[in-house]
Amino acid sequence: MKSYLLDSLENLFQHLAVSHKMFEPQSIPGSEDLHWLPSPKGPTSRYGTSKQVLPLAPAKGFLFPERELLFRFDGQTFIETLPEVAPQVLFGLQSCDLCAIAYQDQFFRQDSYYLARRKATILVGFDCLTPCDGGFCSTVDAGPFVRDGSADLILHPKGNEWLLIPASEQGLNAIQTLNLPPAPAEWRAEREQQQAEVAKMFPTDSHIRTGIERINQATISAEQWQRLGLQCLTCSGCTSLCPTCSCFTTFDTKTEGESNTFVRERCWDSCLYEAFQRETSGHNPSKEAGERLQRYWFHKFSDHYVDEFGRYGCIGCGRCEETCPGGIGVHSIMRRLEKES
Repeated sequence: MKSYLLDSLENLFQHLAVSHKMFEPQSIPGSEDLHWLPSPKGPTSRYGTSKQVLPLAPAKGFLFPERELLFRFDGQTFIETLPEVAPQVLFGLQSCDLCAIAYQDQFFRQDSYYLARRKATILVGFDCLTPCDGGFCSTVDAGPFVRDGSADLILHPKGNEWLLIPASEQGLNAIQTLNLPPAPAEWRAEREQQQAEVAKMFPTDSHIRTGIERINQATISAEQWQRLGLQCLTCSGCTSLCPTCSCFTTFDTKTEGESNTFVRERCWDSCLYEAFQRETSGHNPSKEAGERLQRYWFHKFSDHYVDEFGRYGCIGCGRCEETCPGGIGVHSIMRRLEKES
């Protein structure tokens, strides 16, 4: 597709805001953390200028809500309750979180609830010019620049201007009436060169690579996993903040005041919960904490998932390291695996 020269983020933002509800990462008073919030006034000024900071939570809740209604049953008929989603734009996504959405797109490719939200959403991604703290996206091919096929619109800073790349038909349609001039031909090549330079800024990742190798070669004993598992507090912080985690459970409840009406909802679940795999018979294939922890990291770094999804189930954001009170986030656990190899 063609590339365009954009002289103002404000112009793009306000153009999209005419027909879409806008969301972007923003800080709230008294906190430096970024949160995905409605943004009716216009884009913040941090894009392309300051050290890269990830939002505290990924954007997966826009497409896969923490809790949602699936259907009603009135005693005779099942009534599907597909969401009605107003057109929305997620403005300010980074490459790692975009790769996670692309991963979820594959996982939920036959899920009508997810697809209803996904089709109503435009993804606007920004290239990262510096590594974020704790990030290792370059190690798992999830950044630092936005990957092809993961966004609808890609933005790359060029001084006071922007290289705008429509990366999907939906993205191209969204900017057609802006009448933007074409970007200089050399800008795309310069972007690719700069990506390699930014990737070199990341700190050493030997512990990540060693851990991945040990997980795939199955050289970690059950005793070692159990020692690590004892540090898990089953708080589900890692699975809630992981952009690619998609485990959920369903539950049925009787509608108050209606004797024959029931509703089914689904909500996020965690494979680190003791009862996650417990069977009706009472048998639990992952009764021990170490077994659950092994299963979790296998899902993040097994080569089997590369074969199925084209990438690992980890996109290198480091959120699990930041939130884990037990000290077994990705960097901590991979350093242990490297040290004990």
